Amino acid sequence: MALSEEEQRLLEQLEASLAADDPKLAQTLGSSSTPRQIHGRRATLAGALFIFGLVLLVVGMRTTWIVSVVGFIAMLAATVIALGSWRKATGPSGQSKRAPSSDSEPFMGKMEDRWRRRQEGGL
Repeated sequence: MALSEEEQRLLEQLEASLAADDPKLAQTLGSSSTPRQIHGRRATLAGALFIFGLVLLVVGMRTTWIVSVVGFIAMLAATVIALGSWRKATGPSGQSKRAPSSDSEPFMGKMEDRWRRRQEGGL
């Protein structure tokens, strides 16, 4: 069902207002690809680059060492791309953004709190 001219005009005003108030949110909402797709593309790129670097590394061992160095650099770059994409996908805590943790605090955090309370004498 198409929007009427009045509805279309109101929608454009809302979009302009949103872009003026919060440009970053407007850009995020306006992008056609989701973050999950972007991280998937980066992971695919990293995997392909790693395999290409591995092939160069092996070929360089048979020919000249410079080709091996280029292959190693390609593998290193692929690793950096993959780790960067993984960190952005999982967030700073290392847990997936899509599946929040059921516990409010990780196990080691609880143990550190218990240890701190014992040291302070508050058992």
